Amino acid sequence: MSRLTAVDLKARMIVDRSFRIGEVDKRMYGSFIEHLGRAVYGGIYEPGHDTADAAGFRNDVKALIQELNVPIIRYPGGNFVSGYNWEDGVGPVAERPRRLELAWRTLELNEVGTNEFFSWAKEVGSEVMMAVNLGTRGIDAARNLLEYTNHPGGTYWSDLRRSHGHEQPHAIKTWCLGNEMDGPWQIGHKTSEEYGRLALETARAMRLVDPTIELVACGSSSSSMATFPEWEAVTLEHTYEAVDYISLHQYYGNRNHDTANYLALTLDMDHFIHTVKSTCDYIKAKKRSKKTMHLSFDEWNVWYHSNDADRIIEPWSVAPPQLEDIYNFEDALLVGSMLITFLRHADRVKIACMAQLVNVIAPIMTENGGHAWKQTIFYPYLHASQYGRGVSLLPIVESPKYDSKDFTDVPYLDSAVVHNEEVEEITIFAVNRHLEEALDLVCDVRSFEGYRLLEFIVLENEDLKAVNTAEVERVKPQYSNRAKLDDGIVTARISKASWNVIRLKKQ
Repeated sequence: MSRLTAVDLKARMIVDRSFRIGEVDKRMYGSFIEHLGRAVYGGIYEPGHDTADAAGFRNDVKALIQELNVPIIRYPGGNFVSGYNWEDGVGPVAERPRRLELAWRTLELNEVGTNEFFSWAKEVGSEVMMAVNLGTRGIDAARNLLEYTNHPGGTYWSDLRRSHGHEQPHAIKTWCLGNEMDGPWQIGHKTSEEYGRLALETARAMRLVDPTIELVACGSSSSSMATFPEWEAVTLEHTYEAVDYISLHQYYGNRNHDTANYLALTLDMDHFIHTVKSTCDYIKAKKRSKKTMHLSFDEWNVWYHSNDADRIIEPWSVAPPQLEDIYNFEDALLVGSMLITFLRHADRVKIACMAQLVNVIAPIMTENGGHAWKQTIFYPYLHASQYGRGVSLLPIVESPKYDSKDFTDVPYLDSAVVHNEEVEEITIFAVNRHLEEALDLVCDVRSFEGYRLLEFIVLENEDLKAVNTAEVERVKPQYSNRAKLDDGIVTARISKASWNVIRLKKQ
């Protein structure tokens, strides 16, 4: 890392209302619940818990999800969906089969299925992003599930839903055509040609059932896949005119305990998005299409803390503690930068799902029979969801930079700006990647006349490895007085290694 003194570490930013990247789709702040570990059983659903409602869902968990204001939740997987028979999860619970769940080698109870999840999602204020099984199944199961959820009535599958107590259709609008079908670990893994053909024909059949739906084709499981980005090109050769989005998945970790390099990983994420956009635009040009393909980054997060623990879990157990990463403060900083990266690509990234929502690599943790609490990563997600809605602006930034093990010219200041025209607010999101020094920020917002400083929220901690538990919240936001706005110029002292939210509002 370059050695800069506190006097040297200054950054400048110009924010102009005319420099628009694009409208922020509210679904950028989506999440994900898979039948994996304790995400469902012991997470959102725990009959007998002190806070459980009549259907068995935990009200304490509901309250935390409602606080996050999650607009859409992907379900039921994930790797799980590639071996899932959706019919197992509907009808009388007592008659549902128990199944060997092959993706994660557990026992699936099927106590929670399509109808229960939809009703729960409606209670927490979220839409459902439903995935169909294109691993062990295909066109027939997908079109039947869509008929079951979305058709009003008068047919076999829609009337079956009505007989299960749901008279009105669920009207689920966003559908994933399988999950990570490029991955050799996936049940029913396919080549890009095999998947592209199947996705196309499934899309066609589903649109015949309900022409109003939006469809997401599987992109690469990560930018490190040997088939990336050829997978996207071949898949889109088949599906470009039939789908609305292509998916991206990416997880990061700090296995080498190199925090400076870890906090620079969003440069890799930025390159991933640029490459997928370029691939989409190449296929658009090749097909002479008028349509622009949008991106669904429907799995993203930090994932590495739980890897060793997962190797010793007993197979065929029910809801074991799988993928239960306990996040520290530096993870919250990276999550903040990942959210900033999405905002800088708001013109093309329209859906993003933090994977996952409860217990499984999640911002919310629970104890079976006990408390629910907020992990460190809860807060950047909360702030972005609360204050990152509107139009993403392109700030002109000058920042000192550093070199790390894998990256060069890494800006210490990582930032994004959102203008919410409806409520006349501006939010500046900023991460200071410097691990030793504060950063003095000067931001020109003179194109926004009559605005005042509303608040300055800071997430900081002297211990990069600090974690939150059910008993102690060591990492939580504070309100700072280290910012001011005079004559259209914001000046702020950005602490070392910190997440920052500067909010302005028109008087």
